[in-house]
Amino acid sequence: MSETRTIEIPESVLISVQSLDELGDWLAAHNPHFLEEIRRIREEEDIAEKGKDLTEILKRWPIE
Repeated sequence: MSETRTIEIPESVLISVQSLDELGDWLAAHNPHFLEEIRRIREEEDIAEKGKDLTEILKRWPIE
């Protein structure tokens, strides 16, 4: 059975976002798995000049 996860979104965020896209961006920016992937890419691939195109990365994440 799949695990249900709960994400707490501050009231200030809910009041300030103007669209579901903005809320999605906020959620992605606070997703530890997404942040770790971005850090790894910056540290390992960009330094070695083997970076990936951002569009390739975003295909795996629901970010526009």
